[in-house]
Amino acid sequence: MSIKKKPLVVVTRKLPDSIETRMRELFDATLNLDDTPMTPQQIAEASRSADVLVPTVTDMISEEMLKHPDCKLRMIANFGNGVDNIDVAAAHARGITVTNTPKVLTEDTADMTMALILAVPRRLIEGATILPDGKNWPGWSPTWMLGHRIGGKRLGIIGMGRIGQAVARRARAFGLQIHYHNRRPVAPVIAEELGATYWESLDQMLARMDIISVNCPHTPATYHLLSARRLKLIRKDAYIVNTARGGVIDEDTLIKLLEAGDVGGAGLDVYEHEPAVNPKLVRLAKAGKVTLLPHMGSATIEGRVEMGEKVIINIRTFLDNHKPPDRVLPSML
Repeated sequence: MSIKKKPLVVVTRKLPDSIETRMRELFDATLNLDDTPMTPQQIAEASRSADVLVPTVTDMISEEMLKHPDCKLRMIANFGNGVDNIDVAAAHARGITVTNTPKVLTEDTADMTMALILAVPRRLIEGATILPDGKNWPGWSPTWMLGHRIGGKRLGIIGMGRIGQAVARRARAFGLQIHYHNRRPVAPVIAEELGATYWESLDQMLARMDIISVNCPHTPATYHLLSARRLKLIRKDAYIVNTARGGVIDEDTLIKLLEAGDVGGAGLDVYEHEPAVNPKLVRLAKAGKVTLLPHMGSATIEGRVEMGEKVIINIRTFLDNHKPPDRVLPSML
């Protein structure tokens, strides 16, 4: 009697212990226990032996890798909601199934977005460093560390999907006026619940908002959606928050605007060339003109475990010859 061989599953980064334990039980799992990022060459080599690859959003899965004659992948189960790290069209053309981990990160990312919407106008991070850094604090003063209130301000949300709507619910509770730009208006019942005003023209919305929140996915259509031209439409006293993807904003132009004082400030959790961060942004952060976070918008214990559980469900469903619940097709992007 033959024993069915377990599928070889290669995981590119360290995952929660409970998820790794489950993967060992279910699959012939190759895990990255020390969490050293795999190089593109190492990932390419893994694709020539593994049945399933579990990359993260920082692992680039290219057309060249997928078209290699020795590529044996049957499935790419992305540990992440966004799939801009994967050439989905190339995978589809080769018959490789791609999945992601949607929905579980909505509330966590919206929390971090709202935290930046609060922190940037009120100079929270700048203020939080004064005492720990040993800077001279003269005591309370009527003009000390003045920021701007957010209540009553206009918030322009770019991308009114699950995360954008979750941000809107939080922001409305703080008294912000909700505006949004999306490929199409949300359902009337949702717009009424959120008190949200739809702008078909992104240009017109940008010129009117006090705070801009970027919450759209990174696709070829949204690369540099906030281009140099559009960034210059934003008011000089407005703030920009980005917890989506760095490539949605022309980062070089944003830096120039911050340096010149032509935008009120910014709160960034993502960067165009991460993990590299432009040194000019670091200098601006030290000067209190921008708040920089290390891509931690979805970083909760609960969220990471739920992501891992989704990855496992997608893999098991695929291996059982059924359609995975979170399959991603080129037509969806």
